[in-house]
Amino acid sequence: MKHLVLALFAALFWTSAAPAQEAVARDPAIETTIQSQLDAFLRDDFVTAFSFAAPSIKGMFGTPEVFGQMVRQGYPMVWRPGDVRFTELYAEGGEMAQRVLIQDQDGRTHLLEYRLIDEGGQWRISGVQIIPQPGVAA
Repeated sequence: MKHLVLALFAALFWTSAAPAQEAVARDPAIETTIQSQLDAFLRDDFVTAFSFAAPSIKGMFGTPEVFGQMVRQGYPMVWRPGDVRFTELYAEGGEMAQRVLIQDQDGRTHLLEYRLIDEGGQWRISGVQIIPQPGVAA
């Protein structure tokens, strides 16, 4: 099971060069989607958290329970976030990329990039990547 979780976790990372990014103005709907998922994780409500995932993520993990296990093991700062700050938002390759600074329970700050797609007028999270930063915890 551990190998399955690690393989699925690795599948969320982008391995190719990123296409050109176009900075765009803040989008409250994108921020609300991400914050709502974070709030669901804080309540251990993996069914609701899973509802914010794009179809590709739902297909990859299958159930809210498996998804929740991956988040607890691979993204503890997302499962139990402290301070959350939304930074840059980019349009990139048909997706939106929202960067978020999240402070974990130990006070370390992590930079994450959320990828979102528009699914019938609703934003859905299609991936999350931890962005290594000099001087910032990874």
